[in-house]
Amino acid sequence: MANTKRNIRKIGIYPKVKFNLKLKMITLISLLLVGICITFALFLHHFLSKTIEDQMGKRALSVAQSIANIPEIKNAFSLEDPSLVIQDIVTPIQEEVGAEFIVVGNRNGTRYSHPDANKIGKKMVGGDNDRALLHGQSYISKKEGSLGLSIRGKAPIYANQEIIGVVSVGFLNDSIQDIITNQSKSIWYTLGIIVLIGIIGAIIISYHIKKLLYNMEPEEISHLYLQNEAILQSTHEGIIAIDHNGFITTINSAAMQILQCKQDYDYKKTSIEQILPAITDSRGEIFHDREMVLGDQVVLVNQTPVYSENVITGAVITFRKKSELQKITEELSRIKQYANAQRAQTHEHSNKLHIILGLLLNNKIKEAIHFIKKENNLQSERLKFLTENVTDPLIHALLLGKSNQALELGVTLSINPYSQLTYKLSEAQQDAILTSLGNIIENAFEAVKNNMEKERKVSIFFTDIGKEVVFEIEDSGAGVEQKDIPHLFEQGFSTKPGVHHGTGLALSKQAVYAVGGEIILEEAELGGAYFIISIPKELGG
Repeated sequence: MANTKRNIRKIGIYPKVKFNLKLKMITLISLLLVGICITFALFLHHFLSKTIEDQMGKRALSVAQSIANIPEIKNAFSLEDPSLVIQDIVTPIQEEVGAEFIVVGNRNGTRYSHPDANKIGKKMVGGDNDRALLHGQSYISKKEGSLGLSIRGKAPIYANQEIIGVVSVGFLNDSIQDIITNQSKSIWYTLGIIVLIGIIGAIIISYHIKKLLYNMEPEEISHLYLQNEAILQSTHEGIIAIDHNGFITTINSAAMQILQCKQDYDYKKTSIEQILPAITDSRGEIFHDREMVLGDQVVLVNQTPVYSENVITGAVITFRKKSELQKITEELSRIKQYANAQRAQTHEHSNKLHIILGLLLNNKIKEAIHFIKKENNLQSERLKFLTENVTDPLIHALLLGKSNQALELGVTLSINPYSQLTYKLSEAQQDAILTSLGNIIENAFEAVKNNMEKERKVSIFFTDIGKEVVFEIEDSGAGVEQKDIPHLFEQGFSTKPGVHHGTGLALSKQAVYAVGGEIILEEAELGGAYFIISIPKELGG
């Protein structure tokens, strides 16, 4: 496959490939992974920022509410200089909770505590105390203060159910961002490792897929598919591909036409048994030009199993109409019949010459002359009878050849003296009679060959009196069992042992039915089979 592909590339049949599939897959998968990871990282960063800010805000608010409820803080507001007490109380708390500042102010916003002692006694900065001082609310705010942008927790200070001040606990935004950055680093490192693993996986996957595709590029596969589809649909042979379960996966238009299938019906996933029943028992077999009867026509079928890792995964079946080769096949069949007849005649003639030679060597001249006259009269009478009663030269030759073959086989072949065939047959009628008559006589010889010599009898009668041309062939063989009669003309059915039988009668029936005739089986007076071939005259000519 690889060598063929390289050779095809050399002559430029495949389209030009712009980007290698492996590189394309690695790049696209990597970009997808990077894009997903970046998007996910940004989302996590945003979510983490919001979460940390929310947590720091809640923490600041909780500390502010706790400080606002300290009795010493409330009592200090009644002193002349509250900052002396309050500053000492909140400083250790600030260090303990890690806040950037804890500011306590009165209702006017004057500071009583601050990390920078120089700012005690000055106004609080930010302008976000009104909700606490005027409405008594505890809340979280984000404002720019004297130390910078910070997240603050605000809580009012009550004394005797009156608001006397406010507590502001804050964490600087820069410090919070440092925490967020430190937390985000682990996320970025993790996603970086995931991207690296993803890229390695993309490389492995791309090599694996390329191997499954026999190292072909998508453009080459597409071109090959279109090329194969064109070949499949343009060929005159019917082609059907099936899977290991016997279901159709591919069928071309020629196959649908030969099988007379509906062109608008999708036969994919249809069982092959519905179209080619004879394939059922030989699905894994390799065969060539096997004759099968499909409907009213004969086809030549080829089958090749499809293997994957030494396991049968399906089969490809090809077939064509036998009628396309019918004339050539019939001509060859006739030549074979003529050859057999000539061989039998030569053999018989040689035997008679030896008899004559033996008589002459023993000086029995009178007996030799008598034998010669007897044989000459016998041959003359047989030839005269066929010449006078059979005007068709091919059927005449067939009967003469079968007579000589019968002599060679030791079979008594008798032709009814009242037989006649003077009607001018059409070419189709002639072909039908030659095919059916030749096969049935051959089967008759086969049926009687194991009998005792005196019991090897085959009788033929034919006539064209009336509206039909009729041939009757009976033998003294064992006959046909009752259970076999319904299957006698089926393709592949045979009472003979061995393989490659069961074609002759199927072909005979097909040939006779093609010209409007029929073949009937009855019980013979001789004890064996009795076949009647009838072909209407009016359909000929």
